[in-house]
Amino acid sequence: MTDETKTLSHGRLLTRFAQLGPYLRQNKCSEEGYFFDCLSACVNAKKSPESREFWGWWMEISPKEGGFEYAYTFGKFDTVGEWKEENVPNKSSTEVKASLDAFYSKITDFVEGELGLEITAKPSLKQPKLGSAA
Repeated sequence: MTDETKTLSHGRLLTRFAQLGPYLRQNKCSEEGYFFDCLSACVNAKKSPESREFWGWWMEISPKEGGFEYAYTFGKFDTVGEWKEENVPNKSSTEVKASLDAFYSKITDFVEGELGLEITAKPSLKQPKLGSAA
């Protein structure tokens, strides 16, 4: 671990995480954790834009000694702007999982490649670990 990664501030991390794509929700981040999400598939595109809900995922990443821990959840982003844990229907499942895999690749490349730290699943993770053969 370099001196730079030891002293990477919360503000600098927010800036770098934001560069990974449209996943970071800065208003839900703090020094204790970072919130990412993705609205992967529209539930009903025939509804007006303000009434649409989306299938997707959200992930929380928390700093720990030597890196970060993550947990993610699949669900529905409702019209109020809140995530609800739900099973994603089969017709949207592939798209949602592909977007999570794409993000995981980006966050892993950044944390492990650029920062020289590790990113691991939180022990409380209910879903399969990302990046495994599962």
